[in-house]
Amino acid sequence: MSKHGKKYVEASKKVDANKLYSLDEAVKLVKETSVTKFDSTIEVAIKLNVDAKKSDQNLRGSFVLPNGTGKTKKVLVIAKGDAAQKAKEAGATYVGDKDMLDKIAKENWFDFDVIVATPDMMPELGKIGKVLGPKGLMPNPKTGTVTTDVVKAVNDINKGMVAYKNDSFGNIHTIIGKASFTEQQLKENLSYVVSTVAKAKPASVKGVFISNITLTSTMGPGIKLDKNSFDI
Repeated sequence: MSKHGKKYVEASKKVDANKLYSLDEAVKLVKETSVTKFDSTIEVAIKLNVDAKKSDQNLRGSFVLPNGTGKTKKVLVIAKGDAAQKAKEAGATYVGDKDMLDKIAKENWFDFDVIVATPDMMPELGKIGKVLGPKGLMPNPKTGTVTTDVVKAVNDINKGMVAYKNDSFGNIHTIIGKASFTEQQLKENLSYVVSTVAKAKPASVKGVFISNITLTSTMGPGIKLDKNSFDI
């Protein structure tokens, strides 16, 4: 059984595991219980009442957080011609086509966080899908990373676009900011995430859609939220 450090134990004492905290209380508490020396990432876990074995009940998409994520992402754009030029002008970290894909396949190169591709390049990307897929790097139209509008995609990612999808247990885990964010910034980001997920409820899901919501900082204790704090 793993043993938690002293800082975690002390932080945990501030959290009542049986209490459902309001949005204001939870955000204040997640900042107070951040135990790392570095600027902790603040994440939310949303438990959904879905059957992940049914394709029509799986959620996948992306959103641009109102206040960004606090993280800078390296963007690789796979495109040719005019689209490639526009991607460079938009500030993409890397731009190329087959040359970049060969670099990934032959050199095991992964000095980027997200790939954006134009639809015409997807057949080429498909050839290294077995390499990109397991790492969660395969572009997808649902997350806005397969698009003819590469400028919008690059801008959205730089503003704080976050891709999300539920796991096999029906949970969605996503970043909402950093411990250095103000409480207001975190509340706005969290409210936006929860409302966006709530609106994506599949038609085949009946009854309660969001079962519970938990907020946490890197290596910090989980804080359960009262769903009534959100307009869902």
